[in-house]
Amino acid sequence: MYKKVFSSIAAAVSTAAMAGYTAMSAFADDAQAASSASDANAQPQVGGSIASMIIPLAIMFVLLYFIAIRPQKKRDRELKEMQDSLQVGDEIVTGGGIVGIVVSVGEDTVVIETGGAKHKLRIKNWAITENVTASERIKEAKASVAKKSSGLEAAAVVDDNAEEKKAKKKKADEEE
Repeated sequence: MYKKVFSSIAAAVSTAAMAGYTAMSAFADDAQAASSASDANAQPQVGGSIASMIIPLAIMFVLLYFIAIRPQKKRDRELKEMQDSLQVGDEIVTGGGIVGIVVSVGEDTVVIETGGAKHKLRIKNWAITENVTASERIKEAKASVAKKSSGLEAAAVVDDNAEEKKAKKKKADEEE
């Protein structure tokens, strides 16, 4: 959600910058035409228009870097780390949608077991898009850190009537 909002704001800023540049250059051209009409020997000023054109372009490139390039590099780095840290027993998903459990890990290939018949497939590391087991471990670690940081320990719910319910169920089963 934050990415969409940030992207919308960045698009609005770049549009405003380009509109401002267009308006400034239009007014500058009008002012230059009026001054050159009064002074025939005046030299046109080129330096101001180049600087006013470079600033909006620089702003757009900076926004492009922070919106598109930097997050993509981060995702690529995380994917590469996940592919390099595969362990035997991890459940993975490939780019083609094949789900399997890692049986052995090679230098650039992985052997996985799929299906009920335990078929084995050898796939390249780059084809692995998700490590389900590692994702679950990360979620569990975050949950345990959240519990510890909030000071709440896992509490068991005690049902006072549990023994009575078991006895009633046992009687009902015996009567049938």
